[in-house]
Amino acid sequence: MRDGFYDDNPANRDRYIHPDSIGSERVHTLKVIALAIKDGAVIWEHVAFEGLPYDDSHRRGSFASPTPITDGELVYAYFGAQGLYAYDFDGSLIWSQNLGEIPNFGLGDGSSPVLYGDLLIIVADRDNGDGSFIVAFDKRTGNEVWRTPRMARIQWSTPLLVNGPLGMELVVSGFQAVISYDPATGNERWRGPGLRGNVIATPVANSETVFVSVGYQRKKTYAVHLGATGEVSNTNAIAWEYEKGTAYVPSNILYGDQLYLIADNGMLTSLDTQTGKLIYEGARVPIPGRFSASPVAYDGKLLIASQDGDMFVIKAGPVHEVLAVNSIEQSIWASPAITDGKLLVRGATHIFCFADLGE
Repeated sequence: MRDGFYDDNPANRDRYIHPDSIGSERVHTLKVIALAIKDGAVIWEHVAFEGLPYDDSHRRGSFASPTPITDGELVYAYFGAQGLYAYDFDGSLIWSQNLGEIPNFGLGDGSSPVLYGDLLIIVADRDNGDGSFIVAFDKRTGNEVWRTPRMARIQWSTPLLVNGPLGMELVVSGFQAVISYDPATGNERWRGPGLRGNVIATPVANSETVFVSVGYQRKKTYAVHLGATGEVSNTNAIAWEYEKGTAYVPSNILYGDQLYLIADNGMLTSLDTQTGKLIYEGARVPIPGRFSASPVAYDGKLLIASQDGDMFVIKAGPVHEVLAVNSIEQSIWASPAITDGKLLVRGATHIFCFADLGE
């Protein structure tokens, strides 16, 4: 798949021009690739789409920004207007779906698919909101199960599935509103204030509260009690708000009873999840950089990775302490993943597997 991180040419479409876009006027090849975790060997790779993408993409992203998801039997890859594809673990295409035209201001897609029971759920928001929708497909057949229209302008946040007091909720951040849906039916449960910015960060939650945020064109985080119904703006369902410390792209991370906010420069802020009270702010990493990858947490530690390829292991808790620094000496834009005690990091040209997370 093409990475367009350093292509700085403006893209021009009849509909929109954006100086940070890379061209949909060129043929792109979008692939799904399976690697063996033990040694990185390519098990299979298949071209899901080859042709002219419907819209442009941000120069620092790609046409493959959404993260694939698996239920252990099939793997699902979403490429926005370029399609949704389900493969088995042998690499056979089981089904595919064309979701139609999804204009995105020439900035690409970012919202990843979510699995709930037998459903695969996609949020497909469009430009200024005309024709936006959330849709669920049968994960085995690709048949559409439900579809709910959304008057919601484009956002790049992946929905969060969380179990609340009234059952499962699918929380979708947004510019005009933050909305919780019943994932089984697509019916709206509650609606909170919009974040009024370019919404990229994924919500995070504990058993009682969901936390949503935005880092551009404003900085804001707020907490909503799960189990709410109806319009929750200006009600006590909103637990607290905080208006500093968030980043343009990375999501916050919830670990223990602290919510950690990461800024674009890697500076960390820690808030008490129950009250929103500041625990610490302005915590720096030893090597300056810019950050696009979201943090991950394990064994009492946080790990954050910069665009320069530096990775910082930070002690979780009320006092900020950097425990280790490592570098892969190439750019990191994608969020790391942890599986079976291994850390997987996607660099600009390679994928790395670390067996010892403490070093």
